[in-house]
Amino acid sequence: MQILDRIELYVVNAPLAAPFAPSWMPGTIRHNVSFTLARLITDDGVEGWSAFSGGGRDRAGIGDTMANLFLGQDPEDIERVSERIQIMAVGGNFNWWLEPAFWDIKAKNAGVPLYKLLGGTHDRIKLYASAGEIKEPAARREEAEARLEDGFDTMKIRIHDFDERVDIAHISDAATYMQGRMKISVDCNQAFRLTQNGAAPLWSLDRAKRFVDAAADVGLAWVEEPLFGEWHEEIARLTAYSRVPIAGGELHLMGYNELARMAKMGCYNIFQPDAMWAGGVKQGMDLSRLCRERGLKFTPHCWSNGFGFIVNAHVFAASGFADEMLYEYPFAPPGWVPEGRDAIIGQPFAHNRGWFDMPQTPGLGFEIDHRALEKHGRCFFKASRKERHWMPEALADIR
Repeated sequence: MQILDRIELYVVNAPLAAPFAPSWMPGTIRHNVSFTLARLITDDGVEGWSAFSGGGRDRAGIGDTMANLFLGQDPEDIERVSERIQIMAVGGNFNWWLEPAFWDIKAKNAGVPLYKLLGGTHDRIKLYASAGEIKEPAARREEAEARLEDGFDTMKIRIHDFDERVDIAHISDAATYMQGRMKISVDCNQAFRLTQNGAAPLWSLDRAKRFVDAAADVGLAWVEEPLFGEWHEEIARLTAYSRVPIAGGELHLMGYNELARMAKMGCYNIFQPDAMWAGGVKQGMDLSRLCRERGLKFTPHCWSNGFGFIVNAHVFAASGFADEMLYEYPFAPPGWVPEGRDAIIGQPFAHNRGWFDMPQTPGLGFEIDHRALEKHGRCFFKASRKERHWMPEALADIR
């Protein structure tokens, strides 16, 4: 039986082409794409890779726990992998992002791309452009025109103002300006409050109702995350009230169990679990089947890095929803573009006129650019079944 023989962990910080101000983190300017990178190696040399947002010391201590839980185990036993990731969470961190690395190994063993191993047949998936920054209406018009010229027919914009009139005016202007040429949706970024660097509005149910009324009046395609993510009852009430589809569910760390409960409660019309946060590949697939059974829609979130993009693309391509839904394409030039977002991946995941061609090589379907990894990454933990090495000096000047 094949077993997991070695683990390597890296912190990676690679420069972006220009500063990027994510709408969901007020007061934050990002100059780098930063993540923790995991490399898993079996006793017969098969490698599995995955990476998770955050390039500081936030996950520096997981190496020994990973070694204790996964070394010597069957990497294809996804049920056991999921159980052991939950054991890790007892210590305070959910690490669902590790699970796709095991799927990478499993699909490589099978000699097929992951989405085909999962039963998918869609070699090409249609995308929507996902903007990442707050802009003034005139700049948003220019952005929408640029995305239309790129080949996208749907774009998701961002709003995050304390004054609800500003938010409503923004979506109304964009939707009216692009009417008949491009569909507009909106992410309100209310589900998770990332306020460490700046204050952010907290919407009430009443404010959300007024907003979705305005969104319906101007024909928005969907409204994403209009209420705090743990307010399940309020979300269900809003979804029942709304004349425009309500979407969400991307970062729910409890994974399938919480999201299935939310689906049964009627919390969202469109579920968007991100495999890197919300339960991994398997639980994402399980939720897609539940969505089909309950007449709901499914398309994953993927704003993180190139690893998050491609993992969730495989889930979407195999979900059964690729004929009727669009997949997210994070794109906010000049700062957030594939060359920076995908950093150490040999060939950045570029769109083709609003479509994405799924990789056909086995596993997740990419090669690591080891020269870029050497330049931008630092290995801080290595373990085999025989020995372990933790290199804290690699993290000494990381902030």
